[in-house]
Amino acid sequence: MGFSPQTVSMKLWLKLTLIILFSVSSAAAIFFLSLGVLVSQHAAPPEKSDVIIVLGGDSGLRVRKGAELYHAGYASHIILTGIDKRFYHPGHPNWRERRMIALGVPKKAMKVDTKSRTTWEEAKNTSMTMEKNGWRNALVVSDPPHMLRLHQTWSRAFEGSSKKFILVPTSPKWWDRIWWWKNKESYQFVISEIKKNLFYAAVHY
Repeated sequence: MGFSPQTVSMKLWLKLTLIILFSVSSAAAIFFLSLGVLVSQHAAPPEKSDVIIVLGGDSGLRVRKGAELYHAGYASHIILTGIDKRFYHPGHPNWRERRMIALGVPKKAMKVDTKSRTTWEEAKNTSMTMEKNGWRNALVVSDPPHMLRLHQTWSRAFEGSSKKFILVPTSPKWWDRIWWWKNKESYQFVISEIKKNLFYAAVHY
């Protein structure tokens, strides 16, 4: 006994629905797994520059990377950002300054940015500081998942000028651009960056 046209139609509809659901699920899974690659793109090897920008918000990895770049001769000036002016006293170095000094960087080589509270402010204020000092090239140091937002933000902050920047990532033990979702710290960082990128796209770009 053959199937009725309605039964055949229902089976075709069900098969098509399953194919669509599978395709959508696969695409969503691939997109999710590739978020680590997405947020960490734009990182590049360092080149000789005028200043090293060590962004705030870290526990010491960025400071160490900045000191390494300084000692490797990539730049003779360092700007430390993300230091709260409410608790900063020039006569009493911040912990990040002290860490830099302990790593062999002279205090006279460092400038402290106490005005910036966001990535956008860091980029704009650094651009003005570079302009005042005649600096044209900067190395910007931060963690790998921060790279996408930095690229977008600093590109717009430097837009219309001759200033250039290179994003130099730290090397955290917790970071893997493929298996980022397996580590709690990198998972939280990536998800947070996706949200911040969307916010910045709506507000700043």
